[in-house]
Amino acid sequence: MSRPKVLLLGKIDHAHDAWSTIADIADVIKPKSTNRADFIAECQSGALDGISVAYRTFDSVSITGKIDSELLDALPKTLKFMCHNGAGYDQIDVQACTAHNVHVSNTPTAVDAATADVTIWLLIGALRNLPIGIHALRAGKWRGSPPPALGHDPEGKILGILGMGGIGRNVAAKARAFGMRIRYHNRSRLSPELEEGAEYVDFETLLRESDVLSLNLPLNPSTRHSIAAPQFALMKPGIVIVNTARGAVMDEAALVDALASGQVSSVGLDVYENEPEIHPGLLANPSVLLVPHMGTWTQETQQKMEEWTIDNVRIAVKEGKLKSIVPEQKALEA
Repeated sequence: MSRPKVLLLGKIDHAHDAWSTIADIADVIKPKSTNRADFIAECQSGALDGISVAYRTFDSVSITGKIDSELLDALPKTLKFMCHNGAGYDQIDVQACTAHNVHVSNTPTAVDAATADVTIWLLIGALRNLPIGIHALRAGKWRGSPPPALGHDPEGKILGILGMGGIGRNVAAKARAFGMRIRYHNRSRLSPELEEGAEYVDFETLLRESDVLSLNLPLNPSTRHSIAAPQFALMKPGIVIVNTARGAVMDEAALVDALASGQVSSVGLDVYENEPEIHPGLLANPSVLLVPHMGTWTQETQQKMEEWTIDNVRIAVKEGKLKSIVPEQKALEA
């Protein structure tokens, strides 16, 4: 009887011991292609026939492109599980996967602490007006002349969290240590034990009353540009915004305009609409604190993410299900 086949899209950088357990239970196939057109041709050649599970990384998009209907049509019909290494999975068209009977998993909780840490770092930096001072210091001008405007303490400020999943709740826990008051908006209200005292409010109230807004929602067609010109207009003048979710949940061009008008006083960003490109208006603005998508850039978190994804692969091969199927497909495993 032939062994199961697992397709490796990307590479394993840290969890080599965990990955070796997959080789014990399945044959691992690596594509030879380096671009989407060649990958589709490789699929159609029969070279990947028989695969049932795929492990994919964020960077593997350079080989396959987005996991969409066109790609799924080319992949073998034996493929039943797409195990994605990452909390965000906007590179995968989940609706198309569902139509092709492919179940998708991600890595919830594995990224929560590291992403929340960077969120708090960006929040404090933007709130305290540190980017201007850093820019002046590197230019040999100490704090600058004139020096930057005084920043603000986090204590007593209202932190609005848009998207109170694992990362959002981790941000809330850390922000409480700074004396911040937590409000949030979600698709649905959390149970009291998950709220931990955070106040649930509607979307417009969150925008109108927050001193700091943290974006922690997933990117999908319904959340794209959740924050754009109409939303900026509702906010408190001088609000601070932090985005460690996905760049496209916020309209970057509208953000540049809001910064120029002073409606937004400062912003801390780890993600961008068209990575690795960054809107020139953000690069030119000294009030903007920028990080090149490093929210999970730690040895420990990268290993946890790989191990979590490998767990999904192992369970898919051995039990025909997933450890962490994405929310849109929960009903498929009911």
